[in-house]
Amino acid sequence: MYDLLVVGAGPYGLSIASHAAAAGLNLRVFGRPMASWRDHMPGGMFLKSEPWASNLSDPGGRWGLDAYCAEQGLTARHAHPIPVEAFASYGLWFARNAVPEVDERTITRVSSGPGGFTAVTEDGQALHARTVALAVGVMPFIEVPPALRGLHPTLVTHSSHHSDLGHFQGKDVTVIGGGQAALETAALLAEQGTRVRVLARAERLRWNDVPPPWERPWWRSVRSPHSGLGPGWRNWFYAERPALFRRLPQASRSRIAATALGPAGAWWVRDRVERAVDLLPGQEVTAAAAVPGGLRLDLAGRDGSRRSLETEHVIAATGFKAHRDRLSLLSAELRGTLAALPDGSPVLGRSFESSHPGLFLAGLVTASGFGPAMRFVYGATFTASTLVQGVRRRLRSAPVRGAVSVPGTGSRSGSPSPVRS
Repeated sequence: MYDLLVVGAGPYGLSIASHAAAAGLNLRVFGRPMASWRDHMPGGMFLKSEPWASNLSDPGGRWGLDAYCAEQGLTARHAHPIPVEAFASYGLWFARNAVPEVDERTITRVSSGPGGFTAVTEDGQALHARTVALAVGVMPFIEVPPALRGLHPTLVTHSSHHSDLGHFQGKDVTVIGGGQAALETAALLAEQGTRVRVLARAERLRWNDVPPPWERPWWRSVRSPHSGLGPGWRNWFYAERPALFRRLPQASRSRIAATALGPAGAWWVRDRVERAVDLLPGQEVTAAAAVPGGLRLDLAGRDGSRRSLETEHVIAATGFKAHRDRLSLLSAELRGTLAALPDGSPVLGRSFESSHPGLFLAGLVTASGFGPAMRFVYGATFTASTLVQGVRRRLRSAPVRGAVSVPGTGSRSGSPSPVRS
């Protein structure tokens, strides 16, 4: 029986695995490394986060993005966005150097079992572990507006369904949403010759400002400090103090998680959008129906106006909703034991442990507990160190479903693959 199974091999899963291996835990890691970044983002996209705020986490701090870029002859400096392809390659490099061997099979089911949990792989192998860390990223939580649900994928897709936009060249596409995914997708479509428009509910689109210089007078830094989520004291609190964020009243945490750092485009994509994309803010899709050659959208304006338009395809860049019931790889019995907040996300303890002892969660699904940083790579460092500490406490003191408690964390039922250096 393993001490820990890590399910997911994106920035959070890989960071957790690195910390767990350094702590001497007997673990296995499952998932295709950096799959969302490799398979669900079109070529030509850039990270919105600053390079220095996009590190995966290892205990020694040896395998940061700056080290990878230096090795590859790439630029990683403040206010210079990093291509998504480069970031995905960085994650693979991190996995090779800072993490035990990753098993790329998919875990299809996790259930409560004797002494802990049973996980089943896509080819039917069952594995047993005392604790599990789910770091499944955002893909289970895709959100599409109700008016567009049920339409055929040839007519409506989510922005995360595309690693290549080339098949939309020369077509008419409507992108729904006002955030970075919507605006950068629209820019890429326009630049390849697609006729594209953006519909957004907000009355006007928001754009992030160019970040202030890294080196600046001290009084400006005091007034608006840098943080992994952008400048300003509020962002600094969200980025640097997630443990304190968790102490806020639950209603405040849920409100902030839902509204802070709302939809906005990066400063470096603004000109690309405004010069080439038809922008229709203040519009909401109330109904959609298939018509010859595409679909018809019925729109309601914030001013009360009504209109319709026809398009060949809709890309819903409408984000993700982290709800307990969407954790479908958990057995129905196990999923049903998880206490949930009013917004549907699971209740978590101070070390990311769910209400089911031994089941830990990471990433987007923890934002209502630990704040907006958990929606970004920047949150992986706090999560990895804190979660692994919680796993060690669980293994030391609290038996999981009848497991025999062991002193410390050095008692192993097997040996993890060595971390390569």
